[in-house]
Amino acid sequence: MCGINGFISQKSLSSEKLTSWLHELNNLIYHRGPDDDGIFTKTDDSYSLAMGMRRLAIIDLESGKQPIFSNNGQLVIVFNGEIYNYKQLKNDLLKQRTTFETNSDTEVILKGYEKEGTSFFKKLDGMFAFSIYDLKKKKVFIARDFFGEKPLYFSNLNGQFIWGSELKSIVKKTDIVPKIDLTGLNLYFRLTYIPAPYTIYRGIKKLLPNSFITYNLDTHDYSVSPIEKKQLIQNTKKEVRFENAKAKVKDLVYESVALRSVSDVPIGTFLSGGVDSSIVSLCLAQFKSDPINTFSIGFEKKSFDETDKSQTVAKLIGSKHHEFIIGEKDLQKSVGEILLNFDEPFADSSSLPTYLVSQKTRKYVKVALTGDGGDEVFGGYNKYYAGKMNNRYINIVPHTLHKLFFKYGLGLFNTSNDNRGKRYKIKRLLSSIDYGGDYYWDIISLGFAKNSLSQYILPQYLEENVFVEYGKMASISHPSSLTDYRVIDKHISLEGDMLVKVDRTSMLNSLECRAPFLNKRIWEYTNSLPEGFLMNGWKKKHILKEAFRDQFPAGFLDKSKSGFGVPVGDWLKSSLQSELRGYINKKKLEKQGIFQVQPIIDLVSNHMSGKVDNTFKVWTFYCFQKWYYSIFQNL
Repeated sequence: MCGINGFISQKSLSSEKLTSWLHELNNLIYHRGPDDDGIFTKTDDSYSLAMGMRRLAIIDLESGKQPIFSNNGQLVIVFNGEIYNYKQLKNDLLKQRTTFETNSDTEVILKGYEKEGTSFFKKLDGMFAFSIYDLKKKKVFIARDFFGEKPLYFSNLNGQFIWGSELKSIVKKTDIVPKIDLTGLNLYFRLTYIPAPYTIYRGIKKLLPNSFITYNLDTHDYSVSPIEKKQLIQNTKKEVRFENAKAKVKDLVYESVALRSVSDVPIGTFLSGGVDSSIVSLCLAQFKSDPINTFSIGFEKKSFDETDKSQTVAKLIGSKHHEFIIGEKDLQKSVGEILLNFDEPFADSSSLPTYLVSQKTRKYVKVALTGDGGDEVFGGYNKYYAGKMNNRYINIVPHTLHKLFFKYGLGLFNTSNDNRGKRYKIKRLLSSIDYGGDYYWDIISLGFAKNSLSQYILPQYLEENVFVEYGKMASISHPSSLTDYRVIDKHISLEGDMLVKVDRTSMLNSLECRAPFLNKRIWEYTNSLPEGFLMNGWKKKHILKEAFRDQFPAGFLDKSKSGFGVPVGDWLKSSLQSELRGYINKKKLEKQGIFQVQPIIDLVSNHMSGKVDNTFKVWTFYCFQKWYYSIFQNL
């Protein structure tokens, strides 16, 4: 696990200058790889190239130093991530008389490319971002994994092509004055995060998952191509018996946990007590002869605390369980560091406890398995009920009556504090009702729904239909089925939110996180099954729970779980209130020129006074302003 950086200039630059420049970039992401670093530079008449990396040593601690070169010196690679099937791929290459100098997965990628070209990339089971320089072809190939577990940003401005694992590498080294990208801005205020290919900055992009860039050093043109070209969502579901499918799911999960437990350093699990992390922890414990380490975070506010569930699982599997109870004071010193490390606005408040559990975990192990991806792969979110509920509602309630109720009656479900109970959930559902088939886009809009954003953002900053491109990516215009919802989530919330949150907070603590459910074979298999196997009536993750039911106490896997939320709504009224109040200064807002001044003041003031709980909207605003003033400090 590492972080990578790269730079191509259309000018011939000295090796000393390139080396100095790469050292600066590597230092910006030191936290991603404190164990080692490496730099490669190349100067030609028509271009200059530099590639660098920071290394967190997990596999092949002695000989895995990067960059790694081919035997003839014509190829060089820098790599961030883990390839879980590298031993199998290496054996296949050895049969072709390929020789290896190291035991690292990095060299397997390079030798695989040497044998098969970019078609080898689709054989990789893992999380990765890497760049390969091919001297003979005078091309650079930059790739990102299937789910987008590892980040990759890039820009092509003023004769400079720059890429890196974190946005800060590009923002702090490019000569371009930062400008806000309108699509990125609108996606943020709708979703509370910005999915690929956009960022908050104009001219800087995220490489889409399952993609690679080909940069031609002769012409200085680049193109983006998919790694996996085949259609992975089956048009017709397999006819398979549920019992057979259940057994297959169980085998695939065990296999994935086994592959993701390969490590030359200590390994443990995040154990929240939910279905996904409990199953991962159970599987890992069964593979290890000694008790595994499990880690969980609890909260002083009891309505957010679920440590009783993690304690049950820890006792069941006999783990060395580490439990940390946190309160507002634990985050006061860290909230700025956590939020600003995302390098762009990011308002998933669960990033705060994820950072803290990573910080605590890193004191004991260097690698942690997580349950991330289980909801997307197996159908586990409450929002997946949206289609059923929306269709039932619009068949009963006339559109005109709904509009009247939305205008005058929605306030009945307002709350005065951040408890996220039934009234909150009913209000969110009613706010997302859509009679034209677009309800799912509002369901996933955790910040401002489409019909409310215009109340708070000035017209020149608004952009309509920001989700159209994602519908095209997934070949889904109006999401209406469980498969549609899951595929949309893979493109948007998984890549843009869940994986970003875990990568940035864990790597800020130099901890590697691995997600066994994010396995291409599991994804392909669940997409081939009847939807009723995943969501049976109102039973979410049905086949996963049934596959492991006999290994847990009766009823445990059916317990509801609230998620990894934190009471930031309360904190915005207490420890963060002074800072928040500064962000709604009328003169500052007018000078900033993005928001409808009085409406945004009223929104925030009503929350701080306890008149109406506006947690999600106000937290989204707060995180944006915190980022904005860290970049545009002269306002």
